[in-house]
Amino acid sequence: MAAEEFHPPSLDDFFPPSVWIHSGPFELDRLMLVRILLSVVMIAFFAIAMRSPKIVPRGVQNVAEIALDFVRINIAEEILGKEQGKRFLPVITTIFFLVLASNLGSVIPFLNISPNARIGMPMVLAALAYIVFNYVGIKRYGFFKYVKSSVVVPGVPLPYHFLLVPIEFISTFILRPFTLTVRLLANMLAGHILLVLFFSATWFFFFTSGGFQSVFGVASLAAAIAFTFFELLVIFLQAYIFSLLTAVYIELALHADSH
Repeated sequence: MAAEEFHPPSLDDFFPPSVWIHSGPFELDRLMLVRILLSVVMIAFFAIAMRSPKIVPRGVQNVAEIALDFVRINIAEEILGKEQGKRFLPVITTIFFLVLASNLGSVIPFLNISPNARIGMPMVLAALAYIVFNYVGIKRYGFFKYVKSSVVVPGVPLPYHFLLVPIEFISTFILRPFTLTVRLLANMLAGHILLVLFFSATWFFFFTSGGFQSVFGVASLAAAIAFTFFELLVIFLQAYIFSLLTAVYIELALHADSH
């Protein structure tokens, strides 16, 4: 029997067709449904874990407290100290677990894509971080002193300011949200595309090409499984880096006068 004709992956394999739930400005496509689902699951997890907390945690509560302590100790307090870390822990924790839960969609069967592989959600999270650290700086120093402290490097000759001030302004007020957005988007999109390619190749070699080419199917399946575990590492690292940089930017805003 002749082998079935193989069609290479199309854009629909990378971005599955939208499923419209409502027409108009509040249309819900597949990625938005995945966002809502994963956010609800994350909220439900912590609600169940903390519904009746015990002094000595066990089971789900223990897992939740270990996760929360990781963010508190290794991100918030490590960067901001105990006092400021406690103050900004809700924001940093929200960002960490929202990014983590959303990223997990890329390796969950039947979801197969992270909502962060589209620019909308990374942009919103970056905007949240941007608003928080600028609000912190403006509230502490006032608008003009905060901007001046952020862009003027002390102790350098006057002519250098004509070069350094624009660089510092672009770096602080433009590139920070841009790099937060692009870093998360690019990593999750690249991981999604590679997983699609590996599993598409596996399907082709096993079920379409036939013959000895099934050997390549074994190789591509092994590569797909290995990359899935690597993707799990990337999922965690992106949540960690995003929340860590948010804490770093808040710390820089709190001490803008020592720039």
